[in-house]
Amino acid sequence: MDVFTHTVLPPADFWSESEKSMREKCGVLGVVMPPAASSEWSAMGQWLYYGLYALQHRGQESCGMAVFDHEQLRLHRDMGLVNQVFDATTLASMVGQIGVGHTRYSTTGSSDVGNAQPLVVRTHNGPLVMAHNGNLVNTDALQATLDSAVRPADGCSDTLVMAEKIRAALKGVPFPQIADLVRVLHELLPTFEGAFSLVMAFGNCLIAARDPVGFRPLSMGTVTTGKAAGTVVVASETSALDIIGAEWESDIAPGEFVVIAQDGHVIKERYTPPKPEKFCFFELVYFARPDSRIRNGLVYEYRMALGQQLAKQSMARFPQAQQADVVIPVPDSGNVAAVGYSQASGIPYMEGLIKNRYVGRTFIHPTQSLRERSIQIKLNPMEKLLRGKNIVVVDDSIVRGNTSKKLVAMLKACGVNQIHLRISSAPVKHPCYYGIDMSTPDQLIANKMTTDDIVEWLGVDSLLYLSEEDMSAAATSVGDENSFCMACFNGHYPTAIPAAEVSVALSQPVVVG
Repeated sequence: MDVFTHTVLPPADFWSESEKSMREKCGVLGVVMPPAASSEWSAMGQWLYYGLYALQHRGQESCGMAVFDHEQLRLHRDMGLVNQVFDATTLASMVGQIGVGHTRYSTTGSSDVGNAQPLVVRTHNGPLVMAHNGNLVNTDALQATLDSAVRPADGCSDTLVMAEKIRAALKGVPFPQIADLVRVLHELLPTFEGAFSLVMAFGNCLIAARDPVGFRPLSMGTVTTGKAAGTVVVASETSALDIIGAEWESDIAPGEFVVIAQDGHVIKERYTPPKPEKFCFFELVYFARPDSRIRNGLVYEYRMALGQQLAKQSMARFPQAQQADVVIPVPDSGNVAAVGYSQASGIPYMEGLIKNRYVGRTFIHPTQSLRERSIQIKLNPMEKLLRGKNIVVVDDSIVRGNTSKKLVAMLKACGVNQIHLRISSAPVKHPCYYGIDMSTPDQLIANKMTTDDIVEWLGVDSLLYLSEEDMSAAATSVGDENSFCMACFNGHYPTAIPAAEVSVALSQPVVVG
């Protein structure tokens, strides 16, 4: 564990080479306990631990936490899951009033502890801690505006560039007050283009901010009872508020920042005029936990509606699939949609595939070889129950196609008669530049093949995707059809994408948050 006093700065080699190129972010968490809850400051590590546990699905490669106690910053981060990185001794040392946590998922970038967050940068007024979910598209342009004497090396992360911009803006301010922080946030946040949900700690304040169109989720809640009453929690998803015991108050709105002082005073302001919201549809389809609330709607209910819509389209277009014996999900991503499909179609639901709970999501492993190995041990079909049956298999998406192809082969080996594959999203055809690891177009199967070609390649009897219109129709409880980013489905990006980013996407796998 690294321990920094308020006046001692991290060494010059604090950032590893890999961190300078790190561009993956996933789940963020912040906690501020009021002075009246000082008896609970000793448990800050445990509060962050349980909050990060609730965000584990957003990052399974590395995690970390940083805790302030007025004069010291304690930082611990490492490779692994939350329960692997933190033990009782480490958590007991995480004493403080303000805490920041982060979980990271792995993509095609390098995998080592240098990529873990929270990120810490030194300033003249003590350390600045930052945790970031998302990906900027103008990192190079921002970097070029920094003084050359303090400019990070080429290829550094967008998180580091944002932190350096904030540090530069505070330079010369001897003892920053909240008014100084507010001024800097108004000045700098509009210059960050792309996706960011940020949680920062600086000057005995917790700061949270969300990009102008709200690509990634960010919610705030307050503990109202017990010794820690008055504690404010900010998290990527409301499931983290639930496990900590904080009552959801509001989402941090797109284009909004919040500054929470150590005395509990909260400042919430817009830093940009309202813009059309473009929340990531893939969060609803796949990434967010089903028990999280987004735009005051439950993700579970939305995925149920997707499954119901999928069944209606299937019954209209593929009457033969209506004669299927059972509907089975691809766990866990297809579970809820499969329930909705079963309800709408009248075909019985069955858990025909058993998932090894100790294998992480294959979608977010760093290399193709790791994806293939984990697929082999991740799912096991129940042969006795499936042999000779016609089945509907429901999943949330097909990205590269590897999981689906191996799954179909396993089911056929079990003696399944017919396989009708149903996908509760539109075909993924385009890279994501805003924070989800979507590969280059030539690695996205729906970009290379027609649906008929995919049917033949997978070896299924039929395949049905939901259309974008059907997805929007199912989402009426969480927003209108124009309030979502569907760029990975249709290529319509809400922000300008620099030519350099596009050229990278065409030459190698896109590494984005």
